[in-house]
This record gives sequence, C-alpha cells and structure tokens, in this order.
Amino acid sequence: MKLALIAHDKKKNDMIQFARAYQHILGKHELYATGTTGIKIMEATGLEVYRFQSGPLGGDQEIGALIAQNKMDMVIFFRDPLTAQPHEPDISALIRLCDVYAIPLATNMGTAEVLIHGLDRGALQWRSIIHEKQGE
Repeated sequence: MKLALIAHDKKKNDMIQFARAYQHILGKHELYATGTTGIKIMEATGLEVYRFQSGPLGGDQEIGALIAQNKMDMVIFFRDPLTAQPHEPDISALIRLCDVYAIPLATNMGTAEVLIHGLDRGALQWRSIIHEKQGE
C-alpha cells in the first residue's frame, strides 16, 4: 500500500511519535511525505520515504495528483487547525480529493491509529482489488 504522511509544523513532533510507534507497520508499505516531514520521519525511524516538495511549495498538490490517479491508498495528515496556513486552498483540495476517490484520511492521531491498526489487520485490502482492476 502507498501511504502519504503529512504534518503541519506544530504537528511534526506528533508525526514523529506516530512513525516511531508504528514503524513496524509503516515499514511494510511504500511511504510518501511532504518535504520536511519526510526528512524527520527518515531521521527518526530509518524508514525509506519518498519526499515531495514541502506543502506550501506544492507537496500537497503532488500527493493530490496521485490521489486523483488512484495511486495513493491512505493519507495521514496531522493538521494544525488553530494556525492559519498560507496554502489552505491546497489543503482543502487534498481533503476533497480523498473524499472524491474514497481514500482513507486521518487528520489527527486518534483516527490515524484506527487506520494504521486496520491496515495491519488487512482491513484496507479492498484497495488492492482496485489496483488489480486498473492493471497495476
């Protein structure tokens, strides 16, 4: 499965804690992240992460493009709802694309933990069926 990991500045430490705690699950999947988040995850865990641009420089849109092509299976996006983001329209578009393409999305630690446990139990295998239909 292909997983996108994104975290706003004030949530990056939460993402690092999450990645460390679930390293044994995340390591079984292809990981993608926006710029700094990806570096921090790699440094903290040693996991291999494909990095896009930072969110404000287009990283959210790059992940959104993969979602629109049905090439992303889950998004974990630790948002900071209390701080204005200059690229808020990109964030809204990313969330909308997850809804349009039925991509599981977590925007906080609690939901992310439910999704990651579901992933580990095989609850997201329906995404593999979609890939098979597309010939991937």
